[in-house]
Amino acid sequence: MSNLYPLLMLPAFDPRPWGARNLSPIYPNRRFEKKIGEAWLTGDDCKVANGPLTGQTLAQLSAQYQRELVGDAARDPRRFPLLLKFLFPHEKLSVQVHPDDEQARRVGQPWGKTECWYVAHAKAGSQIALGLKPGVTVAQLEAAIHEKRAEELLNWLNVYTGDMIYVCGGTVHTLGPGSVIVETQQQSDTTYRLYDYGRPRELHLKEGMAAVKLKVASGKVVRPAPAQVAGSRNRRAALVAAPYFVVDMFEIKDAQELSTRDESGKSSAQILVAVEGCGVVEAAGAEAATLAKGDAVVVPASVEKFMVRPQWTLEFLRACVPGAALPEPETRMQ
Repeated sequence: MSNLYPLLMLPAFDPRPWGARNLSPIYPNRRFEKKIGEAWLTGDDCKVANGPLTGQTLAQLSAQYQRELVGDAARDPRRFPLLLKFLFPHEKLSVQVHPDDEQARRVGQPWGKTECWYVAHAKAGSQIALGLKPGVTVAQLEAAIHEKRAEELLNWLNVYTGDMIYVCGGTVHTLGPGSVIVETQQQSDTTYRLYDYGRPRELHLKEGMAAVKLKVASGKVVRPAPAQVAGSRNRRAALVAAPYFVVDMFEIKDAQELSTRDESGKSSAQILVAVEGCGVVEAAGAEAATLAKGDAVVVPASVEKFMVRPQWTLEFLRACVPGAALPEPETRMQ
């Protein structure tokens, strides 16, 4: 019998020059001397904050427990499969690209970095850039980078609270200021910086240009309206179902039972990230784990059945690895 239980993760706050010192509305009572761009929730070095495994990192637990933690659906039994984090862009991020699996393997990496962004909050006028304008070539992008006008060639989109954006590996992209993003991605930190508005940071043009793809499935995800969960006051919205991850949004007023197994019968660790309200995550034989705004709880695959119980109302994202092969989601570039 595994001694794993729902793991409350300690956020790891990462300074970035484009970040913010005030991380409201997610962490309204935290102030930082440095500009914080990202709050990592399930990185390899992120630590457990509750129970007997307090202080252990996800990398250590993945190596020790393997499939009991990550599940049958994960590609590597010894590596936690998904990295979730909050992004707090106060200024524009660098224009960047991540490799897809094929390009990553060419440079000795096990896999690439496909990701998605859930817009938890957005001020009026918030924008992202996703891909290049129609007809723009890789050579034209590289020339524009040297001429310090790369922004002109990007496809800029307005974003609103509740949007889900799918970002395939190979997609040139950046975030503008004014939003708070929950990013779900393959467990990789391979980023090629193409253009950085004159900031004194290294660019990676050779690797980055080799990774750029002009035809990708990236865009705003087309998804159905939220559905009522039978027999409760709870609602569930399917945000994205893609080859590397499935992300749903739950808004619950009643206790909600969930499973670490999907319809295919395969199991996956479940990552729960609270964006509003608070509650607890309960599993048989374990103390309840708190799940409040800004928190992430990892439910190990071996737990199988667990309960999320709100205090009043709780909104949270649930991310996992799909047990069956899924196609790219339907998206639109507008």
